[in-house]
Amino acid sequence: MEGEKIQAYTGPAGGWGSASSLAEILTREQIPASGAAMLMKQNKPDGYMCVSCAWAKPAKPLAFEYCENGAKATAWEQTRKRTTPEFFAEHSVTELLSWPDYDLEEQGRLTHPMRYDAGTDRYVPVDWAEAFAEIGAELKALDPKSVVFYASGRASLETSYMYALLARMYGNNNLPDSSNMCHESTSVALPQSIGVPVGTVRLEDFETTDLILFFGQNVGSNAPRMLHPLQHARRRGVPIITFNPLRERGLERFTNPQSPVEMLTGASTQISTQYHQVKAGGDLAALTGMCKAVLAADRDAAQAGRPRVLDLAFIEEHTHGLKDFVRFCEAQDWAVLESRSGLKREALEAAAAVYMRAQNVIGIYGMGLTQHRKGTETVQMLVNLLLLRGHIGRPGAGICPVRGHSNVQGQRTVGISEKPELVPLDRLKEQYGFEPPRDKGLNTVEACTGILKGDVRAFIGLGGNFVRAVPETRLMEEAWRSLRLSVQVSTKLNRAHLVRGEIAYILPCLGRLEIDRQASGPQAVSIEDSCAAFHGSRGVSEPVSPHVRSEPWIVAGIAKATLPPNPKLDWDAWVGDYARVRDAIEATYPDVFTDFNARMFEPGGFHKPLAARDRRWETKTGKANFIVPAGLEADPDMPRSDRSVLDLITLRSNDQFNTTVYGYDDRFRGVKGTRQILLMNADDLARLGLADGDIVDVATDADDGVDRRVRGLRVVRYEIPAGNCGGYYPEMNVLVPLWHHDEQAKTPAAKAIPVRVTPATAPPPA
Repeated sequence: MEGEKIQAYTGPAGGWGSASSLAEILTREQIPASGAAMLMKQNKPDGYMCVSCAWAKPAKPLAFEYCENGAKATAWEQTRKRTTPEFFAEHSVTELLSWPDYDLEEQGRLTHPMRYDAGTDRYVPVDWAEAFAEIGAELKALDPKSVVFYASGRASLETSYMYALLARMYGNNNLPDSSNMCHESTSVALPQSIGVPVGTVRLEDFETTDLILFFGQNVGSNAPRMLHPLQHARRRGVPIITFNPLRERGLERFTNPQSPVEMLTGASTQISTQYHQVKAGGDLAALTGMCKAVLAADRDAAQAGRPRVLDLAFIEEHTHGLKDFVRFCEAQDWAVLESRSGLKREALEAAAAVYMRAQNVIGIYGMGLTQHRKGTETVQMLVNLLLLRGHIGRPGAGICPVRGHSNVQGQRTVGISEKPELVPLDRLKEQYGFEPPRDKGLNTVEACTGILKGDVRAFIGLGGNFVRAVPETRLMEEAWRSLRLSVQVSTKLNRAHLVRGEIAYILPCLGRLEIDRQASGPQAVSIEDSCAAFHGSRGVSEPVSPHVRSEPWIVAGIAKATLPPNPKLDWDAWVGDYARVRDAIEATYPDVFTDFNARMFEPGGFHKPLAARDRRWETKTGKANFIVPAGLEADPDMPRSDRSVLDLITLRSNDQFNTTVYGYDDRFRGVKGTRQILLMNADDLARLGLADGDIVDVATDADDGVDRRVRGLRVVRYEIPAGNCGGYYPEMNVLVPLWHHDEQAKTPAAKAIPVRVTPATAPPPA
């Protein structure tokens, strides 16, 4: 690509780099003045909640309560560019399939509902009523078990509740969502360990913690607003110990763009006090090593008559399974722990020593822990470490999974789940007078399997870019075209619209930032952040087109066209006044949403009750559980046959959000003008006979008869553990086998894909 350049980045996270990046995208999307004013209402109690990550929103926000990537998400949604019927008339679907993902979304906001016309191979405008009529007729003709209702993490609580109800009244629990691809391991691990499916940390806990452990999460790119509480903690002298394969700039140094002094002087804050470059999938062994060191120190203290290291009172009253866990840790050999983690014993003992001195510890993690075959067990091992010293259920301490999409946690709270046991079906039955389906629905991996087999016949997508986000890209795109019906509720054009079913619709929706006018006036919606707080959100800009509709309006339109009338449910009344939807949510979940409408704009949000914060354990044992893993291998299903096989880690750049690519620069990694790169360790380059700048092909090392290959990647010598390499998501998804997923949660194991790297060959003839 013209302008491609690889040069090491030496600056901090934040600072002038963030400011100039923001200025560039506001100018590119043609909103320099209005965009800056709009950002002043982002994440404010009287404004709108960011459509990017789900990091917590403070009760007393900063003047600029947004980060670089959050501002990019706002600019991307509020662009002045438009994808109109005239655009679709000019370009066939076949042509558009050859466009890069960036170019598709860069066309701007969708303005009209569109239907695919096979005769012209183009999308053509369609009336809303006509669209709903055909979608409803197709859904009525299909077996409900063959239809998937997918939700990205963007939709509000109100929309998500309505969408889940639509699916269940239609007749299935096929409600996969984006958490299936990222944090489902959390939702499986934490209920087994501590009895809640979400993290226990609140934003105020960062003010009293005295140690933060950080695992597998790139804060500088994926949740930059978290850098503010991290910086405040460091200024109080709080150590931050990081375990991450790559040295990410946001976990090293941060210059606060909110501080004129720092911006003028170039001053920065060191974030990590220890930085351990663990191997891909090595966190399970690293955590076991820390636990082993803590247990050894406690044993030595007991023998010497010194105060014990473990919190024995907490363990005795509140936990179960310590003896088996101790036996497991003591049985592990340090040489094996070092080999599997990629870290020296001394490094793990140094981290454990700081942990043992701390009184209030927060454990933060991201997809580096969850996207492995044993992701659930890895999360539980972090919980085990925290339980040893009682760091669950007290101020300043707890477990903190960092969610990606802005309401991915909230949509689960109000019923977007394929697991019927997680939803109050009896209450729904009483509220709405129907018999909800009781059988398990399809999660993301199971939905993909159903599409490959031909069992799934229709796909309704509430946001997202499903065909790009899922594993097994090539096979999935081939099978997708056999669907009878595909419907995408979207704000911008993406590949999921072009890899389509026989009948295909694009239904353009309002963005969260836009004023949503309904019968009772402008509407507000609500979301849940990573710290289990609910917030109200009001749109502040005019809709992009008079032909777009709100997500609740679209869901209601599909429901009315598909379902028989129900005397207990008035979809039109709900659309006319979203407060009625919130009343219904409160009736379904009274313990969670007490006084929902009255509380939704409380500064800082109102929090979901979490029993584990009060040291009440809603587990099978009635206590917090030490859970023993099966072994130390986080990805044991694909044995590395020889040293030429590397573990590929999928990465996000700081110029993207999930599948949305804002540009071709990854400032923090020194990459400009391209995403076609492969980060490799210098020793691996020498061993494989490669050099920095070489062009290579990458193929999955799996003996299942499927050729998974990415061609033409530029090698970049990088500080990454030997035996590992890194490439960008979603481009590398073609390399992830569908069956390579968390054994319990079925989250794709995209952080350790065994691959072979070879000099590039010419692509096969078309």
